Amino acid sequence: MRSLEAFREKLENHSSDKEKTVLLDYPIVYIHNWKSGEEYEIYIGESNDVVRRTKQHYDKARDKGCWQYQLKKNSASLYIIGHEHFNKSLTLDIENRLMLYMMSVENVKKIHNKRSNRQNRYYTDDELNEIFRFIWRNLRNTDSLLFPKESVIKDSALFKASPLHKLTQEQEDVKDRIIEKVFHALKKNERGQLIFIDGEAGTGKTVLNSSTFYELYSEAEEQGREDLQCYLLVNHDEQITVYEQIAEKLGLNDRYGKVVCKPTTFINHHSADNPIDVAFVDEAHLLLTQGKQSYKGNNQLEDILNRARVTVVMFDEYQILTTEQYWEAQILNHYRKIAKDNGNHFELRKQMRMAASEETISWIDDFTKNKKVTKLPMDGTGYEIKVFDGPSELEAAIKKRAGEEEHELSRMIATYDWEYSKNSSMEERMLAYWEVRIGDWHKPWNRELKKELGRKEKRRSKTLSWAEQPQTINEVGSTFTIQGFDLNYAGVILGPSVKYRDGEIVFDASASFNAKATRNRTLSDGTKRKFGETLIQHEVRVLMTRGVNGLYLYACDDELRRALKEAAGSQGKHETLLIKRK
Repeated sequence: MRSLEAFREKLENHSSDKEKTVLLDYPIVYIHNWKSGEEYEIYIGESNDVVRRTKQHYDKARDKGCWQYQLKKNSASLYIIGHEHFNKSLTLDIENRLMLYMMSVENVKKIHNKRSNRQNRYYTDDELNEIFRFIWRNLRNTDSLLFPKESVIKDSALFKASPLHKLTQEQEDVKDRIIEKVFHALKKNERGQLIFIDGEAGTGKTVLNSSTFYELYSEAEEQGREDLQCYLLVNHDEQITVYEQIAEKLGLNDRYGKVVCKPTTFINHHSADNPIDVAFVDEAHLLLTQGKQSYKGNNQLEDILNRARVTVVMFDEYQILTTEQYWEAQILNHYRKIAKDNGNHFELRKQMRMAASEETISWIDDFTKNKKVTKLPMDGTGYEIKVFDGPSELEAAIKKRAGEEEHELSRMIATYDWEYSKNSSMEERMLAYWEVRIGDWHKPWNRELKKELGRKEKRRSKTLSWAEQPQTINEVGSTFTIQGFDLNYAGVILGPSVKYRDGEIVFDASASFNAKATRNRTLSDGTKRKFGETLIQHEVRVLMTRGVNGLYLYACDDELRRALKEAAGSQGKHETLLIKRK
């Protein structure tokens, strides 16, 4: 960049009167960006005086340990964003949203901002969305790699789990309580504190978890507590990848070391004699409640509680999918009671994933919780439910949706009712892939097509969730790849384990290939029981609550398919089920 004097001279002498006023007299937002290899690093800020603020950054550029040093070293570029309607609050919100978007860009390696500064209501807040879209379109015209399509960003798993989202008031209240509790425990040298958050699928548990986790680090730095020991744990391969990217892009790994891991790894590397400060556990319903090959204990939650002063868990008992994760009612209630007795139990109720009416959500609840197929309600939100006569028609509809720019993240998913094994040889069965097979129709199970990718595509796919990988439009996902993630449209295949008999849905464990759900479980009193029916019911609920914009259904069971079509009042093949379009 040329000297700051030349920079100001250009603004003053080569801009229109309106441009000079907007850029020099109004608040502005700016983006410093530079290349690090093939990727970008960025800093986003706002100021009332862009020249003075840029000079402050360059004055710090002598220190090799700060991000400002990269401005001179790597020939950084600077975007200055002004608007005649900008005020302080609006520029802060634009800055926050740019941070949220750009952290989700695949080609952005790191964001150097410390924390966001979210605003509440203000006079011109109704203009935020329109102005931001205008800004993003113009930025995209300058560099489509750094500023990709909004639909690509919003569909990314990184965006959906980002700690930079503006929280609801319900989430803000819980976040503030958690942070308050953590610092109180640290000050009093307490340990074993449990904060328990209940919330069903789509109620914002992941965003609350990541936001509180990041905010806690930022708050600790402001208080001079840079020795804070804080870990984020999740027992899910796909979600681990997302959280690791967040920690890397926000610089947490640089400052604190590896802060994201699986529960077993955390337990094996930490001792109850030297507890960390706080452990955040997302998808805590996936914690193990009995030992297995890699985990030698009996209860991962208890082991984590013993290794942290404060433990924060996000829990949804309707998403427990295997016998290893099954919680006996009295044990689960024991932990809830501990949290309640200390004023540390919270419940998230608002459905934030599905753009559907309460009546439509209740219909899905009736199906997945009460085993009933009730008449589908009218829904004026635009949420769409369709039922199909065959899997090929379902596939065609999902691919059509995925071909639309705003619905690219549409995929087929199914109950675990067809064989799949990592340890068994497909060659012995003369199979190219493990597949979902229905009559003459067949499609590979999730992750099967990855083996056909080139080296570059395989490397790129490591940072993407299953549904974000392009080849997965030709696969069928399962709960093990889609749990915790969203789709635009979910094409759900209800396999032979989901039947309809005598006016009620039946979850038939004998028709499932999910051995982790159907095998015996040894209880705390030494008796053995099967929980396959309950766990398959949970599996169906996970699948049917993935779609943000719509749910497409095909049922293998003839009676269930007829019941669904009757409930919808459909007269022909794959008609929209009484759902009002926008």
